[in-house]
Amino acid sequence: MALRGERVAELRKELGMNQKQLAEILGVAHNTLSQWESNSKDPSTAMLKRLCEILGCTSDYLIGLVDI
Repeated sequence: MALRGERVAELRKELGMNQKQLAEILGVAHNTLSQWESNSKDPSTAMLKRLCEILGCTSDYLIGLVDI
């Protein structure tokens, strides 16, 4: 199932972070996060879990299974 990159971007912005800041927290390159947010690449399962922890959401939300 593909990541909904716009949801990552939305939650990141709600937390007041730019892409560079979130990428540093995750330990990935800025362009990697950019690719996730533009839906050109998907994160690994482990990285999806980290994204959820940091962004305060579920994986179901980030992959579009639920809307809340």
